Amino acid sequence: MNQKAFTGSFEIAADKNIKDDVMKFKFCPFCGERLQPKAGSYHRRMFCERCRWTHYKNPTVGVAVILFKDDELLLVKRTGSYPGMWCIPCGHVEYDEDVRAAAVREFKEETGLDVDIGDVFAVHSNFHDLKKQTVGIWFLGTCTGGELKAGSDAGEAEFFPLDNLPEEMAFPTDVLVCEQLTREFINCSTLSKLPSLARTSFGRF
Repeated sequence: MNQKAFTGSFEIAADKNIKDDVMKFKFCPFCGERLQPKAGSYHRRMFCERCRWTHYKNPTVGVAVILFKDDELLLVKRTGSYPGMWCIPCGHVEYDEDVRAAAVREFKEETGLDVDIGDVFAVHSNFHDLKKQTVGIWFLGTCTGGELKAGSDAGEAEFFPLDNLPEEMAFPTDVLVCEQLTREFINCSTLSKLPSLARTSFGRF
């Protein structure tokens, strides 16, 4: 029976069978002993009695950069996973890599543009793929150079107004971020501060 969890405004199906399938380790990578379920653990963790080693399955960290030009948001069309769908330029943090350095690197690889990384705009847990769970950090960015050209696992790079985004968005949390951006713009417009905020925080060419 499927249990359901909620985050933001979208629904996640949490299937126990899928979660159990994620436990790839059957034997200890250090001594070869067969792993056993760890007694008393809230989560299902596998444990080596000989080494006293516990196998933890933790989410990886992803980073994305929010960049605007003339009040339009830059998105890329994916060619790797979720091909043909759109997302805010993003990627994974490498081991020993600072999250901001990763954001600069991934953005350059996918868009050809150089950016300065600003404040954190949003942080979300991603459960759309239960076998590859991530924690995403969305940074505000300001373009400092480069030439707009899709690369890496992006086939296209294009600016979209927030009220006319592509219907086929790859990640539910990107949709949440876009909804939050829209609210920010509406509030700024109401306060007659939108042009100033867009220039200073959201970045322009």
